[in-house]
Amino acid sequence: MSALSSDAIAKPGVRPANPCFSSGPCAKRPGWSLDALSGALLGRSHRAPEGRARLNEVITRSRAILGLPDDWKLGIVPASDTGAVEMVLWSLVGERPVDVLAFESFSATWADDIVNQLHAPAARVLTAEYGRLPDLGQVDWAHDVVLAWNGTTSGVRLPDGAAIPAERDGLVICDATSAAFAMDLPWDRLDVVTWSWQKVLGGEAAHGMLALSPRAVRRLEETPPPRALPKIFRLTAKGRLIEGIFKGDTINTPSMLCVEDALDGLRWAEAIGGLPALIARSRANLAVVADWVARSGWAAFLAADPAERSSTAICLTIVAPWFVALDAATQAKAAKRIVGLLEAEGVALDIGSYRDAPPGLRLWGGATVEADDLHALMPWLDWAEARVRTEFS
Repeated sequence: MSALSSDAIAKPGVRPANPCFSSGPCAKRPGWSLDALSGALLGRSHRAPEGRARLNEVITRSRAILGLPDDWKLGIVPASDTGAVEMVLWSLVGERPVDVLAFESFSATWADDIVNQLHAPAARVLTAEYGRLPDLGQVDWAHDVVLAWNGTTSGVRLPDGAAIPAERDGLVICDATSAAFAMDLPWDRLDVVTWSWQKVLGGEAAHGMLALSPRAVRRLEETPPPRALPKIFRLTAKGRLIEGIFKGDTINTPSMLCVEDALDGLRWAEAIGGLPALIARSRANLAVVADWVARSGWAAFLAADPAERSSTAICLTIVAPWFVALDAATQAKAAKRIVGLLEAEGVALDIGSYRDAPPGLRLWGGATVEADDLHALMPWLDWAEARVRTEFS
């Protein structure tokens, strides 16, 4: 079929009201406008009483929505989720053997840091290909364990905390950046949890959140890290936790504009019903895509097991015969062409699969995304695939 014929393929009649389906920074909450930031403390010191109060408000509202146990610490740290994870890896890894679950890009990065940068003794990397979890039965929970609860670049998540023993010798360090506020986290099975503002609540980037269990605090205070730490990674001073970090005294200067935006997202979450409502919205988004995948004939979930399928980072692979018959380089071009057509039409922005993942699509299904927008997008995916099929097959 000619390129002229592909141009003649009819476009769907309905467009998503919001085409932002990026996996980070993610869509703003429904109804958001710049007016939400009108009360930001611009030009003010974050160390002034008003600034510290706003920062502490982010902490207290986050604690309440997530149901963080009373004896856990929660603080704001630099450099988004990446900064939060690196802080704890540099501060905690090395006291005992460590197992790392590596099943997508970011968890593989943590494995590389632990093995090749921190040179952790007796480190084990448990791997799995994109779309699968490592064998959790192989984890030694007497070791420290580093894992991502939800694979942002693979669309695979831990189904629950059943594999993690409640009584364990090691610490469980969990990167929850695309899980927090969209999935139930079993706090009794975790010791360190990190996330950022830019994911499920649609906040702005560059700020991370770090939650520490009493066991993690005890390790920090009793076992100095076996390496020098730059100031930006230091969580203790003179053998004691720096309590100010967990009350709004940030290590470096935060953006008070981003703080105001984070508070707006938290207030919205409270207004719609808190964590249960956020989880329900994300699951509804996954259901829209699942219904479409079941009838599409050309797309499939990268995560084959429904119990391990992410409701936020919804990763799709292309299984149509015309696509499978292409060589790897041409598959990448075809997938990129689908993404480009959708962007050119203004119906879906930033939905290409992550650069390390198999070629395909990645749709964000976090709580700020409206299910109606995903409903409207699905026919456009079919339109773009039909266009590209005529061009490449």
